[in-house]
Amino acid sequence: MMEVMIVIRCGSAPVPTVLGEHPRVEVSAVPTKEEVTRALSEVGTRRRLVVCGTDAGLSALLTRLMRTENLDVEIAYVADEPTPATRAYGLPTGSEAAKLGVRGSAREVPLVRDDTGTALVGEATVRGPEGGHLVGEAYADDNRVFSGEIDALTVRPTPDLPGVVATAARPRWLRRRPWLAARAVQLGTEAGLLTRDGVTGRRAVKRTTFYRHTEPWRLVSP
Repeated sequence: MMEVMIVIRCGSAPVPTVLGEHPRVEVSAVPTKEEVTRALSEVGTRRRLVVCGTDAGLSALLTRLMRTENLDVEIAYVADEPTPATRAYGLPTGSEAAKLGVRGSAREVPLVRDDTGTALVGEATVRGPEGGHLVGEAYADDNRVFSGEIDALTVRPTPDLPGVVATAARPRWLRRRPWLAARAVQLGTEAGLLTRDGVTGRRAVKRTTFYRHTEPWRLVSP
């Protein structure tokens, strides 16, 4: 894979020494559509991207690959510290992640997206506005995740089918509900503040859905 790799550095993310000899493209910490398009134009015949950055940067890149129908590109993720995405997919960090990116093999994993066409790589949480409780109901396929009032809804991708899991954190005096696996998780609420891969939306939402895309993506993993 040595001759077909390109490193995409998001913001000021550290780039381990083992990646120093490979071509590199610099983008913002959370790359814009234009930056990702430019980066992909420089990929050429290279079929592996090594992304150094955060979950938000990886999500932005994967979202663009999905929208441009380039999901055959292999992606290696190099985070400096553990993140929800590294935990979800069992990935190493730092120099060990870089070594995996160079020498590892890619496998297909479910691609989880929301109804805005944005990929989810680590974790999404929905809370009530201004720190209050979240009021509404959510379903994981046909199974009810919650109905009523909770502290937060949490959704994560999984490396295996069906692709997504969800749980509801009840008010502290009640026990936490178990994780439910599904192809899709749907939420309806009076008002919810959505944080996706570390980026919080500016406006409250009344509905959101996370579900497995029709095509997988190719992740370099242990």
